[in-house]
Amino acid sequence: MNNQYAELFKRNKLNPILSANNWPYPINSVFNAGATLLKDGTTLLLCRVEERSGISHFCVARSANGVDGWIIDKKPTLRPEADKFPEELWGIEDPRITYVPELKKYVVVYTAYTRDGPGVALAQTEDFKTFERFGIIMPPDDKDAALLPRRINGSWAMIHRPVSAPRAHMWISYSPDLKNWGEHTLMMNARKGAWWDANKIGLSPPPIETPEGWLLIYHGVKLSCGGCIYRLGLALFDLEKPEICLKRGREWIFAPEEPYELNGDVGNVVFPCGYTLAKDGDTLNIYYGAADTCIGLATASLRELLDWLDKNCEE
Repeated sequence: MNNQYAELFKRNKLNPILSANNWPYPINSVFNAGATLLKDGTTLLLCRVEERSGISHFCVARSANGVDGWIIDKKPTLRPEADKFPEELWGIEDPRITYVPELKKYVVVYTAYTRDGPGVALAQTEDFKTFERFGIIMPPDDKDAALLPRRINGSWAMIHRPVSAPRAHMWISYSPDLKNWGEHTLMMNARKGAWWDANKIGLSPPPIETPEGWLLIYHGVKLSCGGCIYRLGLALFDLEKPEICLKRGREWIFAPEEPYELNGDVGNVVFPCGYTLAKDGDTLNIYYGAADTCIGLATASLRELLDWLDKNCEE
């Protein structure tokens, strides 16, 4: 074959690893899960679960090996509470989990579907049983957000994606207390023209801290005559000034190819919100929503991703 390219993400042979058929109560679909490794080595997914009403909530699934044998909470783990948090009127979506050593807590940044559109909300938890909600921290239209695991020059830092028509770019903002945010700074533009990421870009899983910089797996949305295509790319940002992009890959590295990624409630979508890093410090498990219908797993080498970016970055 002449059309050879690097296969950086390897799909698990059991894909999709979670679907509505696995759920202990009736749902429409499950996708876009935040992920973390607990102290005992258990993989925890905080899954976006869409009900047949169209409203989404979160439900926890746990696995000893991160692949199968999932134990799923028998009822929703976190529901929208529009009476206390009116911004959650139309549901909560797309959680991204960051463990913050300073707080000794997990911070979950998610999309609150408000009357005015999607906004960024934040909650923290120690056990994924009880949650302290902070409410909305970035007003609509904003989403695709995650917290960095440590302060930058004394401030918390959060990546997010406000929409400024007709395109949407990635920004970073800073806060002294996780509630009040400012110093809004553009990180990376959606490209123009016919690029794979020419329409919208946004953070996929939370940033990965490496000696070379913050590695971001991001999604790009290309609007074609057949509709939108969601694919993944790589970029690297400065460790102490994360608004500075050091490298950006020219090509996409992971795209919808399998039937469960091409066909579903929203076809042609691969959309990861979470990853885990193995004890070897190199093996990444990427958990992604496939066609807004089920959850897939792909494995990658952190070293290979960084090496690929060195060779395929924008000049």
